[in-house]
Amino acid sequence: MKFMKLGSRPDTFYTSEAVRSVSSEVSSDLIVQVKGSRYLLHKFPLLSKCLRLQRLCSESPETSQHHIVQLPDFPGGVEAFELCAKFCYGITVTVSAFNIVAVRCAAEYLQMTEDVEKGNLAYKLEVFFNSCILHGWKDSIVTLQSTKEFPLWSEDLGITSRCIEAIASKVLTHPSKMSLSHSYSRRERDDESCNGAESRRHKPPGKGWWAEDMAELSIDLYWRTMIAVKSGGKIPSNLIGEALKIYADRWLPNISRERHVNKQVASDSDSDSDSTFEITSRQRALLEAIVTLLPAEKGAVSCSFLLKLLKAANILNTSSSSKMELARRVALQLEEATVRDLLIPSISYANSSVYDVDLVITILEQFMLQGQSPPTSPPRSKLGFERRRSRSAENIDLEFQESRRSSSASHGSKLKVAKLVDGYLQKISRDVNLPLSKFIALAEAIPYFSRLDHDDLYRAIDIYLKVK
Repeated sequence: MKFMKLGSRPDTFYTSEAVRSVSSEVSSDLIVQVKGSRYLLHKFPLLSKCLRLQRLCSESPETSQHHIVQLPDFPGGVEAFELCAKFCYGITVTVSAFNIVAVRCAAEYLQMTEDVEKGNLAYKLEVFFNSCILHGWKDSIVTLQSTKEFPLWSEDLGITSRCIEAIASKVLTHPSKMSLSHSYSRRERDDESCNGAESRRHKPPGKGWWAEDMAELSIDLYWRTMIAVKSGGKIPSNLIGEALKIYADRWLPNISRERHVNKQVASDSDSDSDSTFEITSRQRALLEAIVTLLPAEKGAVSCSFLLKLLKAANILNTSSSSKMELARRVALQLEEATVRDLLIPSISYANSSVYDVDLVITILEQFMLQGQSPPTSPPRSKLGFERRRSRSAENIDLEFQESRRSSSASHGSKLKVAKLVDGYLQKISRDVNLPLSKFIALAEAIPYFSRLDHDDLYRAIDIYLKVK
């Protein structure tokens, strides 16, 4: 990864009695307090580069030999302030993707601009950011991820949008034309300076080289980046689907009814209820965002993956529009499902049924509707990410309707689904709390002519009657 060194003097900052100072023959005349930390510094080097400190010193009273300046809301904290202060003293500092956002926000806060002094810190950071950071794959990812600590500052400075554009452009570039740091060669790369050359040659990445690195992004940033990638129109829908699966596996691992119930019990017995609620809300928003990113094309993601999302959506109690969207997409590929895929845990405490049969009935209804005119996709106004949908995202509904029109259920798929339903009935009929009405509704959801024989259905009925 790239880095930039500024300054040439050795580090002379030290700590004495909880106060940070700099070794100098000249007495200090400036006290700066940053979020509980106290700095004993000198006016000349700092005020010559920091317009805000000039103004604050002119407004604050001078006590004995020192001006006292308070910076309680300083972006980046003491680390970023100290780096800015060292830059003013000419002390060597290092900037990389890991700290450039904090330092850039700090430099903006201190108004270390060209209006104060030519070649000031803000200018040098912008040059490094545009010429080095945005040209590196991993640098762009790390920098984008660090913007979540300073969302407003990063948006105002254009850091977030520029990182997203850079990442999307690299994903859309043919891999053979790129030489990037990606997940499969992270351990093989050496650090390099901005003007340095790579120390090793690497094999060109595969078609989905970008998915694992992007999976490290928080959902807000991931959503915006994926919209930019999809807007380019160059990435096949199956690769988009693969990337979404990698992201879901990374952030929604092993969500189950048992885990949900255990969390409910834990939240009732201790003081972790707020934390549990926060985690659930975050996972719910994440899943709803993934649903809005699903490619419209049939087969872009597997039916098994869609049903895993639907199970998670049921457990996390996502919006009804998200569940219906998943149910419709599952219906398009239902012949690919297995009985195990359809075993969606019930989380309703109104009854003690083991499985959510109503959701499966909804899927079957959507499956049988495929030969008819597709209904209008329901509004997504309840989704937290609606306000950020781009023109590309708004076109997804239209694309999805086209895929519906061209994918009406064939007789062959109905035969497969009928066998699937009968196998499902055999499994859930062992549930002593399964109502007869739901058993019948499932059995009748598929027309009689879709069954070559009724042996599996009779077997399910026999199991149901024995359990009762």
